[in-house]
Amino acid sequence: MKTFQKLISITKIYKLIKRKLRVFFLISLFCTFFYLSLPKDLNALEVNSGGNLFKHNCAGCHMNGGNIIRRSKNLKISSLKRNGIDNPEAIAKIARQGIGIMSGYEDELGENGDQIVANWVWEQAQKAWVQE
Repeated sequence: MKTFQKLISITKIYKLIKRKLRVFFLISLFCTFFYLSLPKDLNALEVNSGGNLFKHNCAGCHMNGGNIIRRSKNLKISSLKRNGIDNPEAIAKIARQGIGIMSGYEDELGENGDQIVANWVWEQAQKAWVQE
């Protein structure tokens, strides 16, 4: 009789553990799919990567939005608008393909890097390149 009760007790424990493991597995699976479904370019990360892309690829000539080669071709809002560059898409095109003596940086910026750096540059131009 005691052996039979022990067997029933072990069976109950086994079923309980099995149920807990199933719940744990399902929750883990859900969390994994949720994580993988998140967008890759989150806005906060985009701002940081825009600044980093600018720092590594553009700041050599355009430090603080200026231009060390041709002063009139700076990234200040007034100069951008005067030169017909009045939105981030226009900046992205220039970053990607180049213009005048400036070569394009499509390979260096990577996938969507032109858009990321262009949005960052446009935001800086709107703030007169004043850092917070």
